[in-house]
Amino acid sequence: MTSPIIQKDIVTACKIETTKAIVEELNGDYFALLVDESFDTSRKEQMAIVLRYVDRMGFVMERLIDVVHVQNTCASSLKSAIVNLLDQHSLSLSYVRGQCYDGASNMQGEINGLKMLIKRESRSAHSIHCFAHQLQLTLVAVSKKCLQVGELVVLVSNILNILGSSFKRMDEFRESQKERIQEALDMGELTTGRGLNQEFGLSRACDTRWGSHFKSFNNFILMFGSILDVLELLVLDAHSTDERAKAMGYLRACQTFEVAFMLHLMRDILAITNELNKCLQKKEQDIANAMLLVEVAKKRLQKLRKEE
Repeated sequence: MTSPIIQKDIVTACKIETTKAIVEELNGDYFALLVDESFDTSRKEQMAIVLRYVDRMGFVMERLIDVVHVQNTCASSLKSAIVNLLDQHSLSLSYVRGQCYDGASNMQGEINGLKMLIKRESRSAHSIHCFAHQLQLTLVAVSKKCLQVGELVVLVSNILNILGSSFKRMDEFRESQKERIQEALDMGELTTGRGLNQEFGLSRACDTRWGSHFKSFNNFILMFGSILDVLELLVLDAHSTDERAKAMGYLRACQTFEVAFMLHLMRDILAITNELNKCLQKKEQDIANAMLLVEVAKKRLQKLRKEE
Protein backbone atom coordinates (compact mmCIF):
# COMPACT_ATOMS: atom_id res chain seq x y z
CA MET A 1 0.00 0.00 0.00
CA THR A 2 3.00 2.35 0.36
CA SER A 3 4.10 1.81 -3.23
CA PRO A 4 2.89 4.56 -5.64
CA ILE A 5 2.72 2.01 -8.48
CA ILE A 6 0.45 -0.32 -6.48
CA GLN A 7 -1.68 2.61 -5.34
CA LYS A 8 -2.18 3.65 -8.96
CA ASP A 9 -3.08 0.06 -9.92
CA ILE A 10 -5.71 -0.08 -7.16
CA VAL A 11 -7.22 3.26 -8.26
CA THR A 12 -7.26 2.09 -11.89
CA ALA A 13 -8.98 -1.17 -10.89
CA CYS A 14 -11.61 0.78 -8.94
CA LYS A 15 -12.18 3.02 -11.96
CA ILE A 16 -12.66 0.00 -14.27
CA GLU A 17 -15.15 -1.66 -11.90
CA THR A 18 -17.08 1.59 -11.35
CA THR A 19 -17.32 2.30 -15.09
CA LYS A 20 -18.43 -1.28 -15.73
CA ALA A 21 -21.22 -0.86 -13.16
CA ILE A 22 -22.36 2.40 -14.82
CA VAL A 23 -22.49 0.78 -18.28
CA GLU A 24 -24.44 -2.20 -16.87
CA GLU A 25 -26.91 0.20 -15.21
CA LEU A 26 -27.31 2.01 -18.55
CA ASN A 27 -28.20 -1.39 -20.07
CA GLY A 28 -27.77 -0.33 -23.72
CA ASP A 29 -30.47 2.34 -23.43
CA TYR A 30 -30.56 5.93 -24.68
CA PHE A 31 -28.52 8.57 -22.85
CA ALA A 32 -27.49 12.24 -22.92
CA LEU A 33 -23.94 13.61 -23.00
CA LEU A 34 -22.69 16.27 -20.58
CA VAL A 35 -19.22 17.51 -21.52
CA ASP A 36 -16.91 20.23 -20.22
CA GLU A 37 -13.18 20.87 -20.49
CA SER A 38 -10.66 22.68 -18.30
CA PHE A 39 -6.99 22.74 -17.29
CA ASP A 40 -5.82 20.53 -14.45
CA THR A 41 -2.97 21.37 -12.04
CA SER A 42 -0.40 20.01 -14.49
CA ARG A 43 -1.70 22.47 -17.14
CA LYS A 44 -3.08 19.64 -19.29
CA GLU A 45 -6.38 20.12 -21.08
CA GLN A 46 -8.84 17.61 -19.63
CA MET A 47 -12.37 16.80 -20.77
CA ALA A 48 -14.90 15.47 -18.28
CA ILE A 49 -17.63 13.27 -19.80
CA VAL A 50 -20.86 12.57 -17.91
CA LEU A 51 -23.77 10.35 -18.98
CA ARG A 52 -27.35 11.21 -18.05
CA TYR A 53 -29.88 8.38 -18.33
CA VAL A 54 -32.90 6.76 -16.72
CA ASP A 55 -32.07 3.63 -14.69
CA ARG A 56 -34.22 0.50 -14.35
CA MET A 57 -36.03 1.99 -11.33
CA GLY A 58 -37.08 5.04 -13.36
CA PHE A 59 -34.70 7.51 -11.70
CA VAL A 60 -32.69 10.04 -13.71
CA MET A 61 -28.98 9.37 -13.09
CA GLU A 62 -25.91 11.46 -13.91
CA ARG A 63 -22.62 9.53 -13.81
CA LEU A 64 -19.09 10.71 -14.55
CA ILE A 65 -17.73 8.06 -16.88
CA ASP A 66 -14.21 9.41 -17.53
CA VAL A 67 -11.83 12.37 -17.61
CA VAL A 68 -9.96 12.37 -20.92
CA HIS A 69 -6.79 14.27 -21.86
CA VAL A 70 -7.18 16.09 -25.21
CA GLN A 71 -4.42 17.69 -27.29
CA ASN A 72 -6.56 20.70 -28.22
CA THR A 73 -10.12 21.89 -27.70
CA CYS A 74 -11.33 22.19 -31.30
CA ALA A 75 -14.71 20.54 -31.89
CA SER A 76 -13.35 17.72 -34.10
CA SER A 77 -10.76 16.70 -31.46
CA LEU A 78 -13.38 16.66 -28.71
CA LYS A 79 -15.72 14.60 -30.87
CA SER A 80 -12.96 12.04 -31.65
CA ALA A 81 -12.18 11.69 -27.94
CA ILE A 82 -15.88 11.17 -27.11
CA VAL A 83 -16.35 8.58 -29.90
CA ASN A 84 -13.22 6.66 -28.80
CA LEU A 85 -14.43 6.58 -25.19
CA LEU A 86 -17.92 5.40 -26.15
CA ASP A 87 -16.41 2.69 -28.38
CA GLN A 88 -14.38 1.38 -25.43
CA HIS A 89 -17.64 0.72 -23.58
CA SER A 90 -19.58 -0.56 -26.63
CA LEU A 91 -21.71 2.60 -26.76
CA SER A 92 -22.67 4.52 -29.88
CA LEU A 93 -23.49 8.11 -30.82
CA SER A 94 -26.74 6.83 -32.34
CA TYR A 95 -28.04 6.31 -28.80
CA VAL A 96 -27.37 9.93 -27.76
CA ARG A 97 -30.64 11.79 -27.15
CA GLY A 98 -29.35 15.00 -25.59
CA GLN A 99 -26.25 17.20 -25.37
CA CYS A 100 -25.31 19.62 -22.61
CA TYR A 101 -22.33 21.99 -22.98
CA ASP A 102 -21.19 25.44 -21.90
CA GLY A 103 -21.50 28.53 -24.12
CA ALA A 104 -18.08 28.30 -25.80
CA SER A 105 -18.11 28.58 -29.61
CA ASN A 106 -16.33 25.24 -30.06
CA MET A 107 -19.27 23.63 -28.22
CA GLN A 108 -22.31 25.65 -29.30
CA GLY A 109 -21.20 26.74 -32.81
CA GLU A 110 -24.05 26.42 -35.33
CA ILE A 111 -21.77 25.29 -38.18
CA ASN A 112 -18.81 23.33 -36.80
CA GLY A 113 -19.52 23.24 -33.07
CA LEU A 114 -19.40 19.96 -31.17
CA LYS A 115 -23.19 19.83 -30.88
CA MET A 116 -23.58 20.09 -34.68
CA LEU A 117 -20.90 17.46 -35.40
CA ILE A 118 -22.69 14.99 -33.13
CA LYS A 119 -26.13 15.94 -34.42
CA ARG A 120 -25.07 15.14 -37.99
CA GLU A 121 -24.55 11.53 -36.90
CA SER A 122 -27.51 11.38 -34.53
CA ARG A 123 -30.40 13.68 -35.45
CA SER A 124 -32.10 12.99 -32.12
CA ALA A 125 -29.13 14.34 -30.13
CA HIS A 126 -30.86 17.61 -29.25
CA SER A 127 -28.99 20.43 -27.52
CA ILE A 128 -30.76 23.28 -25.71
CA HIS A 129 -28.44 25.91 -24.28
CA CYS A 130 -29.45 26.81 -20.70
CA PHE A 131 -31.55 30.01 -20.82
CA ALA A 132 -30.03 31.41 -17.61
CA HIS A 133 -26.55 30.81 -19.01
CA GLN A 134 -27.47 32.50 -22.30
CA LEU A 135 -28.84 35.46 -20.38
CA GLN A 136 -25.58 35.83 -18.40
CA LEU A 137 -23.41 35.65 -21.54
CA THR A 138 -25.63 38.17 -23.35
CA LEU A 139 -25.60 40.61 -20.43
CA VAL A 140 -21.82 40.47 -20.16
CA ALA A 141 -21.31 40.89 -23.93
CA VAL A 142 -23.75 43.82 -24.21
CA SER A 143 -22.57 45.64 -21.08
CA LYS A 144 -18.89 45.43 -22.09
CA LYS A 145 -19.71 47.27 -25.33
CA CYS A 146 -20.13 50.33 -23.10
CA LEU A 147 -16.59 51.66 -22.57
CA GLN A 148 -17.28 52.89 -19.02
CA VAL A 149 -18.58 49.47 -17.96
CA GLY A 150 -15.56 47.75 -19.52
CA GLU A 151 -13.24 50.09 -17.62
CA LEU A 152 -15.12 49.39 -14.38
CA VAL A 153 -14.87 45.60 -14.82
CA VAL A 154 -11.12 45.85 -15.46
CA LEU A 155 -10.59 48.21 -12.50
CA VAL A 156 -12.52 46.02 -10.04
CA SER A 157 -10.78 42.87 -11.31
CA ASN A 158 -7.31 44.45 -10.98
CA ILE A 159 -7.98 45.71 -7.45
CA LEU A 160 -9.31 42.32 -6.31
CA ASN A 161 -6.27 40.63 -7.85
CA ILE A 162 -3.80 42.95 -6.13
CA LEU A 163 -5.54 42.45 -2.77
CA GLY A 164 -5.93 38.69 -3.09
CA SER A 165 -2.36 38.03 -4.26
CA SER A 166 -0.85 38.62 -0.79
CA PHE A 167 -1.67 36.95 2.55
CA LYS A 168 -0.47 40.09 4.34
CA ARG A 169 -2.92 42.28 2.40
CA MET A 170 -5.76 39.85 3.08
CA ASP A 171 -4.99 40.01 6.81
CA GLU A 172 -4.96 43.82 6.63
CA PHE A 173 -8.24 43.70 4.71
CA ARG A 174 -9.92 41.46 7.35
CA GLU A 175 -8.61 43.64 10.17
CA SER A 176 -9.99 46.75 8.48
CA GLN A 177 -13.38 45.03 8.06
CA LYS A 178 -13.47 44.10 11.77
CA GLU A 179 -12.62 47.64 12.83
CA ARG A 180 -15.29 49.16 10.58
CA ILE A 181 -17.96 46.69 11.77
CA GLN A 182 -17.05 47.38 15.41
CA GLU A 183 -17.21 51.12 14.79
CA ALA A 184 -20.65 50.78 13.16
CA LEU A 185 -21.88 48.65 16.08
CA ASP A 186 -20.64 51.22 18.60
CA MET A 187 -22.46 53.98 16.72
CA GLY A 188 -25.67 51.93 16.53
CA GLU A 189 -25.62 51.69 12.72
CA LEU A 190 -25.58 47.88 12.86
CA THR A 191 -27.38 45.42 15.12
CA THR A 192 -25.98 42.20 16.53
CA GLY A 193 -27.59 38.81 16.05
CA ARG A 194 -27.07 35.32 14.79
CA GLY A 195 -25.84 35.28 11.17
CA LEU A 196 -25.50 39.07 10.99
CA ASN A 197 -22.37 41.08 10.11
CA GLN A 198 -20.61 38.19 8.37
CA GLU A 199 -17.24 38.75 6.73
CA PHE A 200 -17.50 39.42 2.99
CA GLY A 201 -15.09 37.74 0.59
CA LEU A 202 -13.40 39.12 -2.52
CA SER A 203 -15.81 37.80 -5.14
CA ARG A 204 -14.31 37.85 -8.65
CA ALA A 205 -16.54 38.17 -11.69
CA CYS A 206 -16.56 35.41 -14.30
CA ASP A 207 -18.29 35.73 -17.69
CA THR A 208 -19.73 32.20 -17.52
CA ARG A 209 -20.73 32.13 -13.84
CA TRP A 210 -24.33 33.13 -13.04
CA GLY A 211 -24.66 36.27 -10.95
CA SER A 212 -20.91 36.65 -10.39
CA HIS A 213 -20.77 40.23 -11.73
CA PHE A 214 -23.62 41.29 -9.44
CA LYS A 215 -21.97 39.69 -6.40
CA SER A 216 -18.59 41.18 -7.31
CA PHE A 217 -19.94 44.76 -7.64
CA ASN A 218 -22.19 44.42 -4.58
CA ASN A 219 -19.37 43.16 -2.34
CA PHE A 220 -17.04 45.83 -3.71
CA ILE A 221 -19.51 48.53 -2.63
CA LEU A 222 -20.06 46.95 0.81
CA MET A 223 -16.30 46.60 1.39
CA PHE A 224 -15.34 49.90 -0.26
CA GLY A 225 -13.88 51.50 2.88
CA SER A 226 -11.74 48.46 3.74
CA ILE A 227 -10.47 48.24 0.15
CA LEU A 228 -9.37 51.89 0.28
CA ASP A 229 -7.64 51.26 3.62
CA VAL A 230 -5.55 48.44 2.16
CA LEU A 231 -4.68 50.44 -0.99
CA GLU A 232 -3.53 53.35 1.21
CA LEU A 233 -1.30 50.99 3.23
CA LEU A 234 0.07 49.55 -0.02
CA VAL A 235 0.97 53.06 -1.26
CA LEU A 236 3.00 53.58 1.94
CA ASP A 237 4.55 50.11 2.32
CA ALA A 238 4.97 48.83 -1.27
CA HIS A 239 8.32 47.14 -1.95
CA SER A 240 8.67 48.54 -5.48
CA THR A 241 7.84 51.76 -7.30
CA ASP A 242 5.62 49.84 -9.76
CA GLU A 243 3.43 48.45 -6.96
CA ARG A 244 3.20 51.91 -5.35
CA ALA A 245 2.26 53.51 -8.68
CA LYS A 246 -0.43 50.89 -9.39
CA ALA A 247 -1.91 51.24 -5.90
CA MET A 248 -1.93 55.03 -6.20
CA GLY A 249 -3.66 54.83 -9.60
CA TYR A 250 -6.33 52.44 -8.30
CA LEU A 251 -6.85 54.59 -5.20
CA ARG A 252 -7.40 57.73 -7.26
CA ALA A 253 -9.71 55.95 -9.70
CA CYS A 254 -11.88 54.50 -6.91
CA GLN A 255 -12.45 57.94 -5.40
CA THR A 256 -13.82 59.51 -8.59
CA PHE A 257 -17.52 60.23 -9.00
CA GLU A 258 -17.64 58.30 -12.31
CA VAL A 259 -16.49 55.01 -10.74
CA ALA A 260 -18.82 55.37 -7.73
CA PHE A 261 -21.76 56.16 -10.03
CA MET A 262 -21.04 53.23 -12.39
CA LEU A 263 -20.66 50.81 -9.45
CA HIS A 264 -24.10 51.67 -8.10
CA LEU A 265 -25.71 51.79 -11.55
CA MET A 266 -24.37 48.33 -12.51
CA ARG A 267 -25.40 46.90 -9.14
CA ASP A 268 -28.98 48.16 -9.62
CA ILE A 269 -29.20 46.80 -13.19
CA LEU A 270 -27.66 43.44 -12.34
CA ALA A 271 -29.87 43.10 -9.24
CA ILE A 272 -32.88 42.97 -11.57
CA THR A 273 -31.32 40.45 -13.97
CA ASN A 274 -29.91 38.41 -11.08
CA GLU A 275 -33.42 37.78 -9.76
CA LEU A 276 -34.44 36.64 -13.24
CA ASN A 277 -31.40 34.35 -13.40
CA LYS A 278 -32.31 32.70 -10.11
CA CYS A 279 -35.91 32.16 -11.22
CA LEU A 280 -34.84 30.63 -14.55
CA GLN A 281 -32.67 28.08 -12.72
CA LYS A 282 -35.52 26.65 -10.62
CA LYS A 283 -36.29 23.08 -11.58
CA GLU A 284 -40.07 23.50 -11.28
CA GLN A 285 -40.10 26.53 -13.62
CA ASP A 286 -42.42 26.21 -16.66
CA ILE A 287 -41.81 28.02 -19.95
CA ALA A 288 -44.97 30.19 -19.74
CA ASN A 289 -44.01 31.55 -16.32
CA ALA A 290 -40.41 32.01 -17.47
CA MET A 291 -41.59 34.24 -20.34
CA LEU A 292 -43.70 36.22 -17.86
CA LEU A 293 -40.63 36.73 -15.65
CA VAL A 294 -38.65 37.97 -18.66
CA GLU A 295 -41.39 40.54 -19.38
CA VAL A 296 -41.36 41.73 -15.75
CA ALA A 297 -37.55 42.11 -15.83
CA LYS A 298 -37.74 44.10 -19.09
CA LYS A 299 -40.38 46.44 -17.61
CA ARG A 300 -38.25 47.01 -14.49
CA LEU A 301 -35.21 47.82 -16.63
CA GLN A 302 -37.28 50.21 -18.75
CA LYS A 303 -38.60 51.90 -15.59
CA LEU A 304 -35.02 52.24 -14.32
CA ARG A 305 -34.05 53.91 -17.62
CA LYS A 306 -36.99 56.35 -17.71
CA GLU A 307 -37.66 57.28 -14.09
CA GLU A 308 -34.72 56.43 -11.84
